[in-house]
Amino acid sequence: MTKQIGVLTAGGDSPGLNAVLRGIGKAAEEQFGMEVIGFRDGFRGLMENRTIDLNEQALSGILTLGGTILGTSREKPHRMLVGGRSMDMTDAIVENYRRNHLDVLVCIGGGGTQKNAYRLMQKGLNVVTLPKTIDNDVALTDVSFGFDTALGIATEAIDRLHSTAHSHHRIILVETMGHQAGWLALGAGLASGADVVLIPEIPYDIEKIARAILSRRRGGKHSSIVAIAEGAISVEDAAAREKPEKKEKIKRQKSRKAKSNIALPEVSQGSNTLTLAKKLEELTRLESRVTILGYLQRGGTPSANDRILATRLGTACTALIDEGTYGVMLAAHADKAEPVPLEEVVGKIKTVPLDHSWIESARRVGTSFGD
Repeated sequence: MTKQIGVLTAGGDSPGLNAVLRGIGKAAEEQFGMEVIGFRDGFRGLMENRTIDLNEQALSGILTLGGTILGTSREKPHRMLVGGRSMDMTDAIVENYRRNHLDVLVCIGGGGTQKNAYRLMQKGLNVVTLPKTIDNDVALTDVSFGFDTALGIATEAIDRLHSTAHSHHRIILVETMGHQAGWLALGAGLASGADVVLIPEIPYDIEKIARAILSRRRGGKHSSIVAIAEGAISVEDAAAREKPEKKEKIKRQKSRKAKSNIALPEVSQGSNTLTLAKKLEELTRLESRVTILGYLQRGGTPSANDRILATRLGTACTALIDEGTYGVMLAAHADKAEPVPLEEVVGKIKTVPLDHSWIESARRVGTSFGD
C-alpha cells in the first residue's frame, strides 16, 4: 500500500525549511510513490487537522524561498493554548495522525521540536525528525540547516559595520542570536575579523575586554568590533547563577514559562549588550554603539549550502521511511545523512567545545574572548 507521510515545521522559522519540504515531497512521490501531507503551523495544525497536500504544484518554485510554506509555531502537544487555557492535546494529535492514515510523522525543527516529537513517539506514533536551527545547537548532528545562511548574514552585517567603526573611532557591539551556544557569534566574528568575540561558553571579564580594546588603540587602531552572542555572560553573572537561590529563581522562571506557554526571558533582547556597551564606554572613554541583528538573521533566501543540506536530508528521509526506520533524527555526519536514536538527542545542547578549532584560530589572530 502507498505510504502516507505527514510533515510539519515547528519552532522558529529558518532558511532551508522550504528546501527540505521540497526534498521530502518530490523524492517521496517520484522515487517511492508515497503521498505527503503537510500540517499548517506546527503541532497546532496537527491538533486542529489543518492540512495541505504537498504535491508537485505545492512544491514548485519553493526551493529558494525563505520561511516555510506550512507556517510554524512554538506550540507544544502537551501544553497548548486552547480557549485561553494551557491543555494537553496529545490525544487529539494522536487521533488526527490515525484519521489521516499516516505511516509516519516527520517533524522539522530544533531542540524543542525534538522533545515534542519524542513525546509523540512515546505515545506510539512513528516519528522521524530533521535538525533545523540557525543557532546550530541541535545535538549529534554536524550542522543544522539554517545555520549557514544566518552565519553569512551576520558576517555581512559585521563587514559593513567595520567602516562605520573605523570612520568614527567607535566600539561597535554586534549582537547575534545564540542563548546557550555561541556558534553564530563565533563563526561570524572569525569570518569578519571581529576584535572581540563573546559567547556563552566563555564567561567574560569586562576589564580584560577594555584592556584589549585600549591595547589596540595604543597600537594605532582607533576602532573595535565586538561580536556578542545574546547569551554571553560575565564571570560575575556566571558565578551568581551557580548560587542555590539563583538556580531556584531560574527554575521558577522556567516553570512560569512552561505553564503560560509564552516567552518569559530573563532579560529583554539586547539589554545585556547595551549594559556592556555603556560599561566599555566608561572604561575606555571611547564612544560605543550597539547593533542587534535579531530576526534579520532568520530571513531571506537560503544559501547554496543550506539548500544542498536541506535537500540531502529531505531526500534521505524518504529513503529511511521506505525502509521502515522510525524513532530517529536524521543527522548530517560529514557527507552522509545518518539516523540517530531520538532518545539520544532530546534534552541535549550542542555547545562550542573550548578546544574547537574556530576558537583556536581566533586566538591565534589576536581575537579577545574576554577571558
